[in-house]
Amino acid sequence: MSLTKDSKIYVAGHRGLVGSAIWNNLLSRGYTNLVGRTHSELDLTDQLAVRRFFDEEHPDGVVLAAAFVGGIMANSLYRADFIMQNMKMQCNVISEAYAHGVQKLLFLGSTCIYPKNAPQPMKEDCLLTSPLEYTNEEYAIAKIAGLKMCESYNLQYGTNYIAVMPTNLYGPNDNFHLENSHVMPAMMRKIYLAKLLHEGDWEKIRRDVDVRPVEGISGKNTDDEIAHVLAKYGISDNRVVLWGTGRPLREFLWSEDMADASVHVLLNVDFSDIIGIEKYSSVHYGAKTSGQVDRNHSEGRGGALPQLGEIRNCHINVGTGKELTIRQLSELVVKAVGFGGTVEFDASKPDGTMRKLIDVEKLHRLGWTHKVEIEDGVGKLFEWYQQSLM
Repeated sequence: MSLTKDSKIYVAGHRGLVGSAIWNNLLSRGYTNLVGRTHSELDLTDQLAVRRFFDEEHPDGVVLAAAFVGGIMANSLYRADFIMQNMKMQCNVISEAYAHGVQKLLFLGSTCIYPKNAPQPMKEDCLLTSPLEYTNEEYAIAKIAGLKMCESYNLQYGTNYIAVMPTNLYGPNDNFHLENSHVMPAMMRKIYLAKLLHEGDWEKIRRDVDVRPVEGISGKNTDDEIAHVLAKYGISDNRVVLWGTGRPLREFLWSEDMADASVHVLLNVDFSDIIGIEKYSSVHYGAKTSGQVDRNHSEGRGGALPQLGEIRNCHINVGTGKELTIRQLSELVVKAVGFGGTVEFDASKPDGTMRKLIDVEKLHRLGWTHKVEIEDGVGKLFEWYQQSLM
Protein backbone atom coordinates (compact mmCIF):
# COMPACT_ATOMS: atom_id res chain seq x y z
CA MET A 1 0.00 0.00 0.00
CA SER A 2 1.48 3.36 -1.04
CA LEU A 3 1.30 6.59 0.89
CA THR A 4 -1.29 9.14 -0.24
CA LYS A 5 -1.53 12.88 0.35
CA ASP A 6 -3.88 12.12 3.25
CA SER A 7 -1.41 9.73 4.90
CA LYS A 8 0.01 10.82 8.23
CA ILE A 9 3.81 10.95 7.99
CA TYR A 10 6.05 11.30 11.05
CA VAL A 11 9.39 12.97 10.35
CA ALA A 12 11.79 12.22 13.22
CA GLY A 13 14.40 14.96 13.32
CA HIS A 14 12.21 17.48 11.47
CA ARG A 15 14.24 20.46 12.73
CA GLY A 16 17.60 19.06 11.56
CA LEU A 17 19.57 19.55 8.37
CA VAL A 18 17.90 16.77 6.40
CA GLY A 19 14.68 16.36 8.36
CA SER A 20 13.67 20.00 7.86
CA ALA A 21 14.38 19.74 4.14
CA ILE A 22 12.34 16.51 3.89
CA TRP A 23 9.46 18.17 5.77
CA ASN A 24 9.46 21.11 3.32
CA ASN A 25 9.77 18.81 0.32
CA LEU A 26 6.75 16.77 1.42
CA LEU A 27 4.73 19.98 1.95
CA SER A 28 5.68 21.21 -1.52
CA ARG A 29 4.32 17.96 -2.98
CA GLY A 30 0.99 18.35 -1.17
CA TYR A 31 1.67 15.95 1.72
CA THR A 32 0.40 18.19 4.53
CA ASN A 33 -0.56 15.64 7.21
CA LEU A 34 2.89 15.76 8.82
CA VAL A 35 3.86 15.09 12.43
CA GLY A 36 7.04 16.29 14.11
CA ARG A 37 8.40 16.46 17.65
CA THR A 38 11.41 18.37 18.92
CA HIS A 39 13.89 16.61 21.18
CA SER A 40 12.41 18.41 24.21
CA GLU A 41 8.94 17.15 23.23
CA LEU A 42 10.01 13.57 22.51
CA ASP A 43 13.27 11.90 23.54
CA LEU A 44 13.70 9.11 20.99
CA THR A 45 16.09 7.27 23.32
CA ASP A 46 13.17 6.85 25.78
CA GLN A 47 11.41 3.64 24.79
CA LEU A 48 8.21 4.31 26.74
CA ALA A 49 7.94 7.86 25.42
CA VAL A 50 8.32 6.62 21.84
CA ARG A 51 5.66 3.95 22.43
CA ARG A 52 3.24 6.55 23.83
CA PHE A 53 3.85 8.75 20.80
CA PHE A 54 3.02 5.94 18.36
CA ASP A 55 -0.02 4.97 20.46
CA GLU A 56 -1.32 8.54 20.16
CA GLU A 57 -0.41 9.39 16.57
CA HIS A 58 -0.49 6.08 14.63
CA PRO A 59 1.46 7.41 11.62
CA ASP A 60 1.11 5.72 8.24
CA GLY A 61 4.67 6.58 7.23
CA VAL A 62 7.88 7.30 9.16
CA VAL A 63 11.05 9.11 8.13
CA LEU A 64 13.84 8.42 10.63
CA ALA A 65 16.14 11.39 10.06
CA ALA A 66 17.01 11.95 13.73
CA ALA A 67 20.56 11.04 14.77
CA PHE A 68 23.40 11.94 17.12
CA VAL A 69 25.98 13.33 14.66
CA GLY A 70 29.28 15.22 14.45
CA GLY A 71 32.68 15.44 12.81
CA ILE A 72 36.05 13.81 13.56
CA MET A 73 36.53 15.68 16.85
CA ALA A 74 33.07 14.83 18.18
CA ASN A 75 33.37 11.20 17.07
CA SER A 76 36.65 10.91 18.97
CA LEU A 77 35.38 12.55 22.16
CA TYR A 78 31.94 10.94 22.45
CA ARG A 79 32.41 7.38 21.22
CA ALA A 80 29.97 5.80 23.69
CA ASP A 81 27.32 8.42 22.96
CA PHE A 82 27.61 7.90 19.21
CA ILE A 83 26.85 4.19 19.38
CA MET A 84 24.38 4.16 22.27
CA GLN A 85 22.26 7.20 21.41
CA ASN A 86 21.87 6.18 17.78
CA MET A 87 21.15 2.53 18.57
CA LYS A 88 18.49 3.49 21.11
CA MET A 89 16.75 5.86 18.70
CA GLN A 90 16.76 3.36 15.87
CA CYS A 91 15.58 0.42 17.95
CA ASN A 92 12.77 2.42 19.53
CA VAL A 93 11.43 3.98 16.35
CA ILE A 94 11.73 0.92 14.10
CA SER A 95 10.26 -1.51 16.65
CA GLU A 96 7.32 0.80 17.42
CA ALA A 97 6.74 1.46 13.73
CA TYR A 98 6.40 -2.28 13.26
CA ALA A 99 4.21 -2.75 16.33
CA HIS A 100 1.86 -0.03 15.07
CA GLY A 101 1.57 -1.27 11.49
CA VAL A 102 3.41 1.60 9.77
CA GLN A 103 3.08 1.11 6.00
CA LYS A 104 6.38 2.68 4.92
CA LEU A 105 9.54 3.64 6.79
CA LEU A 106 12.59 5.46 5.46
CA PHE A 107 15.79 5.16 7.49
CA LEU A 108 18.62 7.63 6.91
CA GLY A 109 22.13 6.37 7.47
CA SER A 110 25.53 7.54 6.25
CA THR A 111 28.21 6.43 3.81
CA CYS A 112 30.60 6.07 6.76
CA ILE A 113 29.12 2.54 6.97
CA TYR A 114 31.62 1.46 4.33
CA PRO A 115 35.08 0.01 5.05
CA LYS A 116 38.02 2.40 5.34
CA ASN A 117 39.75 0.86 2.33
CA ALA A 118 36.69 0.06 0.26
CA PRO A 119 37.14 0.08 -3.54
CA GLN A 120 36.17 3.46 -5.02
CA PRO A 121 33.54 4.44 -5.94
CA MET A 122 31.83 2.46 -3.18
CA LYS A 123 28.99 0.20 -4.27
CA GLU A 124 26.35 -0.98 -1.81
CA ASP A 125 27.84 -4.48 -2.03
CA CYS A 126 31.11 -3.48 -0.32
CA LEU A 127 29.35 -3.22 3.06
CA LEU A 128 30.98 -5.39 5.78
CA THR A 129 33.81 -6.56 3.52
CA SER A 130 36.72 -5.13 5.61
CA PRO A 131 37.44 -2.95 8.70
CA LEU A 132 35.81 0.44 9.26
CA GLU A 133 37.54 3.81 9.70
CA TYR A 134 38.46 3.93 13.40
CA THR A 135 37.59 7.59 13.98
CA ASN A 136 33.87 7.04 13.30
CA GLU A 137 33.54 3.32 13.96
CA GLU A 138 30.81 3.64 16.60
CA TYR A 139 28.54 5.82 14.47
CA ALA A 140 29.09 3.55 11.47
CA ILE A 141 28.22 0.42 13.46
CA ALA A 142 25.01 2.04 14.69
CA LYS A 143 23.99 2.97 11.16
CA ILE A 144 24.85 -0.51 9.85
CA ALA A 145 22.62 -1.94 12.57
CA GLY A 146 19.82 0.42 11.47
CA LEU A 147 19.92 -0.60 7.84
CA LYS A 148 20.12 -4.26 8.86
CA MET A 149 17.05 -3.79 11.07
CA CYS A 150 15.13 -2.48 8.05
CA GLU A 151 16.35 -5.29 5.83
CA SER A 152 15.64 -7.96 8.45
CA TYR A 153 12.13 -6.71 9.28
CA ASN A 154 11.33 -6.74 5.56
CA LEU A 155 12.55 -10.30 5.18
CA GLN A 156 10.95 -11.67 8.34
CA TYR A 157 7.72 -9.69 8.54
CA GLY A 158 7.08 -8.35 5.05
CA THR A 159 7.45 -4.71 6.03
CA ASN A 160 8.41 -2.00 3.54
CA TYR A 161 11.33 -0.27 5.28
CA ILE A 162 13.94 1.35 3.02
CA ALA A 163 17.39 2.55 4.10
CA VAL A 164 19.18 5.35 2.25
CA MET A 165 22.85 6.18 2.82
CA PRO A 166 23.63 9.82 2.00
CA THR A 167 27.11 11.13 1.36
CA ASN A 168 28.38 14.25 3.21
CA LEU A 169 25.49 16.71 3.40
CA TYR A 170 25.38 20.49 3.64
CA GLY A 171 22.67 23.13 3.35
CA PRO A 172 20.06 25.22 5.23
CA ASN A 173 19.90 24.51 8.99
CA ASP A 174 23.41 23.05 8.94
CA ASN A 175 25.33 22.78 12.22
CA PHE A 176 27.94 25.53 12.46
CA HIS A 177 28.95 24.94 16.09
CA LEU A 178 32.73 24.70 16.11
CA GLU A 179 32.94 21.89 18.68
CA ASN A 180 30.94 19.26 16.79
CA SER A 181 30.08 20.35 13.26
CA HIS A 182 30.95 18.72 9.95
CA VAL A 183 33.80 19.84 7.72
CA MET A 184 32.13 22.36 5.41
CA PRO A 185 30.15 24.48 7.90
CA ALA A 186 33.06 24.44 10.37
CA MET A 187 35.46 25.55 7.64
CA MET A 188 33.07 28.25 6.44
CA ARG A 189 32.54 29.71 9.90
CA LYS A 190 36.26 29.70 10.67
CA ILE A 191 37.11 31.53 7.44
CA TYR A 192 34.30 34.03 7.96
CA LEU A 193 35.39 34.81 11.54
CA ALA A 194 39.04 35.17 10.47
CA LYS A 195 37.89 37.71 7.90
CA LEU A 196 35.88 39.63 10.52
CA LEU A 197 38.87 39.62 12.90
CA HIS A 198 41.01 41.15 10.16
CA GLU A 199 38.36 43.79 9.48
CA GLY A 200 37.96 44.48 13.20
CA ASP A 201 34.21 44.03 12.86
CA TRP A 202 33.50 43.10 16.46
CA GLU A 203 29.80 43.81 16.11
CA LYS A 204 29.44 40.93 13.63
CA ILE A 205 31.82 38.71 15.61
CA ARG A 206 29.74 39.23 18.76
CA ARG A 207 26.58 38.53 16.83
CA ASP A 208 28.09 35.29 15.52
CA VAL A 209 29.12 33.97 18.93
CA ASP A 210 25.85 35.15 20.45
CA VAL A 211 23.88 33.02 18.00
CA ARG A 212 26.29 30.08 18.33
CA PRO A 213 28.37 30.32 21.55
CA VAL A 214 31.77 28.61 21.59
CA GLU A 215 32.76 26.87 24.85
CA GLY A 216 30.36 29.13 26.74
CA ILE A 217 31.85 32.29 25.21
CA SER A 218 29.24 34.68 23.78
CA GLY A 219 29.04 38.27 22.64
CA LYS A 220 28.97 39.36 26.28
CA ASN A 221 32.62 38.41 26.75
CA THR A 222 35.57 40.73 26.13
CA ASP A 223 37.39 40.97 22.80
CA ASP A 224 40.39 39.16 24.27
CA GLU A 225 38.26 36.33 25.69
CA ILE A 226 36.51 35.82 22.35
CA ALA A 227 39.78 35.96 20.39
CA HIS A 228 41.40 33.49 22.81
CA VAL A 229 38.71 30.82 22.38
CA LEU A 230 38.59 31.31 18.60
CA ALA A 231 42.36 30.79 18.44
CA LYS A 232 41.85 27.32 19.96
CA TYR A 233 39.95 26.43 16.78
CA GLY A 234 42.61 27.79 14.44
CA ILE A 235 40.92 31.15 13.87
CA SER A 236 43.00 34.35 13.96
CA ASP A 237 43.39 37.64 12.08
CA ASN A 238 43.21 36.74 8.36
CA ARG A 239 44.51 33.21 9.07
CA VAL A 240 42.76 29.87 9.46
CA VAL A 241 44.34 26.53 10.38
CA LEU A 242 42.34 23.44 9.37
CA TRP A 243 42.82 19.83 10.50
CA GLY A 244 44.71 17.35 8.31
CA THR A 245 46.62 17.64 5.07
CA GLY A 246 43.82 18.90 2.86
CA ARG A 247 44.34 15.92 0.54
CA PRO A 248 41.35 13.71 1.45
CA LEU A 249 38.71 13.53 -1.25
CA ARG A 250 35.08 14.11 -0.31
CA GLU A 251 31.72 14.06 -2.02
CA PHE A 252 29.08 16.59 -0.95
CA LEU A 253 25.32 16.65 -1.52
CA TRP A 254 23.05 19.68 -1.02
CA SER A 255 20.58 18.83 1.75
CA GLU A 256 17.53 19.83 -0.27
CA ASP A 257 18.69 17.43 -3.01
CA MET A 258 18.98 14.74 -0.34
CA ALA A 259 15.45 15.56 0.79
CA ASP A 260 14.14 15.28 -2.76
CA ALA A 261 15.87 11.90 -3.18
CA SER A 262 14.48 10.72 0.17
CA VAL A 263 10.92 11.70 -0.64
CA HIS A 264 11.25 10.16 -4.11
CA VAL A 265 12.26 6.86 -2.49
CA LEU A 266 9.60 7.13 0.24
CA LEU A 267 6.80 7.64 -2.27
CA ASN A 268 7.96 5.63 -5.30
CA VAL A 269 10.35 2.86 -4.28
CA ASP A 270 9.42 -0.40 -2.54
CA PHE A 271 11.65 -3.12 -1.12
CA SER A 272 10.62 -5.30 -4.05
CA ASP A 273 12.02 -2.70 -6.48
CA ILE A 274 15.40 -2.88 -4.76
CA ILE A 275 15.78 -6.64 -4.66
CA GLY A 276 14.21 -7.04 -8.09
CA ILE A 277 11.56 -9.62 -7.16
CA GLU A 278 8.21 -8.61 -8.66
CA LYS A 279 6.13 -11.13 -6.75
CA TYR A 280 7.65 -10.16 -3.41
CA SER A 281 5.28 -7.23 -2.89
CA SER A 282 2.12 -9.21 -3.59
CA VAL A 283 3.17 -11.95 -1.19
CA HIS A 284 4.32 -9.60 1.56
CA TYR A 285 2.70 -6.19 1.40
CA GLY A 286 -0.83 -7.42 0.88
CA ALA A 287 -0.58 -9.39 4.11
CA LYS A 288 -1.61 -6.66 6.50
CA THR A 289 -3.15 -3.21 6.70
CA SER A 290 -2.23 -0.33 8.97
CA GLY A 291 -2.60 -1.28 12.61
CA GLN A 292 -2.52 -5.01 11.95
CA VAL A 293 0.61 -6.97 12.69
CA ASP A 294 1.24 -10.63 11.92
CA ARG A 295 4.19 -11.53 14.11
CA ASN A 296 4.37 -15.07 12.70
CA HIS A 297 4.43 -14.01 9.06
CA SER A 298 7.70 -15.67 8.14
CA GLU A 299 9.30 -19.04 8.53
CA GLY A 300 13.04 -19.56 8.42
CA ARG A 301 15.80 -17.64 6.72
CA GLY A 302 14.72 -15.37 3.88
CA GLY A 303 11.43 -14.33 5.46
CA ALA A 304 8.30 -15.59 3.74
CA LEU A 305 10.33 -16.33 0.61
CA PRO A 306 13.27 -18.54 1.65
CA GLN A 307 13.73 -19.52 -2.01
CA LEU A 308 15.21 -16.05 -2.62
CA GLY A 309 18.35 -17.16 -0.80
CA GLU A 310 20.64 -14.55 0.70
CA ILE A 311 19.25 -11.02 0.50
CA ARG A 312 21.59 -8.28 1.67
CA ASN A 313 22.85 -4.78 0.84
CA CYS A 314 19.35 -3.54 0.08
CA HIS A 315 20.19 0.03 1.11
CA ILE A 316 20.53 2.83 -1.45
CA ASN A 317 23.51 5.19 -1.81
CA VAL A 318 22.49 8.84 -2.22
CA GLY A 319 25.02 11.30 -3.59
CA THR A 320 26.40 13.01 -6.66
CA GLY A 321 29.07 10.54 -7.70
CA LYS A 322 31.51 13.52 -7.84
CA GLU A 323 34.36 14.47 -5.47
CA LEU A 324 36.92 17.16 -4.61
CA THR A 325 39.76 17.51 -2.09
CA ILE A 326 39.32 19.29 1.24
CA ARG A 327 41.83 21.86 -0.03
CA GLN A 328 39.73 22.47 -3.14
CA LEU A 329 36.67 22.81 -0.91
CA SER A 330 38.50 25.43 1.17
CA GLU A 331 39.20 27.37 -2.03
CA LEU A 332 35.49 27.39 -2.88
CA VAL A 333 34.66 28.59 0.64
CA VAL A 334 37.35 31.32 0.47
CA LYS A 335 35.79 32.55 -2.76
CA ALA A 336 32.22 32.49 -1.37
CA VAL A 337 33.23 34.34 1.83
CA GLY A 338 35.50 36.82 0.02
CA PHE A 339 38.42 35.95 2.29
CA GLY A 340 41.80 37.51 1.48
CA GLY A 341 43.87 35.77 4.13
CA THR A 342 45.64 32.41 4.35
CA VAL A 343 44.28 28.91 4.92
CA GLU A 344 46.80 26.46 6.36
CA PHE A 345 46.56 22.74 7.09
CA ASP A 346 47.87 21.06 10.25
CA ALA A 347 49.18 17.70 9.04
CA SER A 348 49.68 16.52 12.64
CA LYS A 349 45.88 16.23 12.95
CA PRO A 350 43.96 13.26 11.50
CA ASP A 351 42.63 13.24 7.96
CA GLY A 352 40.06 10.53 8.45
CA THR A 353 39.35 8.35 5.42
CA MET A 354 41.36 9.54 2.43
CA ARG A 355 38.62 8.95 -0.13
CA LYS A 356 34.86 8.46 0.20
CA LEU A 357 33.12 8.44 -3.17
CA ILE A 358 29.94 6.45 -3.59
CA ASP A 359 28.53 4.65 -6.58
CA VAL A 360 25.04 6.05 -7.30
CA GLU A 361 24.06 3.70 -10.13
CA LYS A 362 21.27 2.08 -8.07
CA LEU A 363 19.79 5.48 -7.22
CA HIS A 364 19.86 6.58 -10.86
CA ARG A 365 18.24 3.29 -11.86
CA LEU A 366 15.44 4.03 -9.37
CA GLY A 367 14.75 7.34 -11.08
CA TRP A 368 16.62 10.14 -9.27
CA THR A 369 19.72 12.30 -9.91
CA HIS A 370 21.10 15.37 -8.09
CA LYS A 371 20.54 18.96 -9.22
CA VAL A 372 22.81 21.29 -7.17
CA GLU A 373 26.54 21.24 -8.00
CA ILE A 374 29.10 21.95 -5.25
CA GLU A 375 30.31 25.20 -6.87
CA ASP A 376 26.82 26.71 -6.52
CA GLY A 377 26.01 24.99 -3.24
CA VAL A 378 28.88 26.53 -1.26
CA GLY A 379 27.67 30.02 -2.16
CA LYS A 380 24.08 29.09 -1.26
CA LEU A 381 25.23 27.80 2.13
CA PHE A 382 27.15 30.99 2.94
CA GLU A 383 24.09 33.07 2.03
CA TRP A 384 21.99 30.99 4.43
CA TYR A 385 24.62 31.30 7.18
CA GLN A 386 24.68 35.09 6.92
CA GLN A 387 20.87 35.21 7.06
CA SER A 388 20.91 33.03 10.17
CA LEU A 389 22.89 35.74 11.96
CA MET A 390 20.35 38.51 11.26
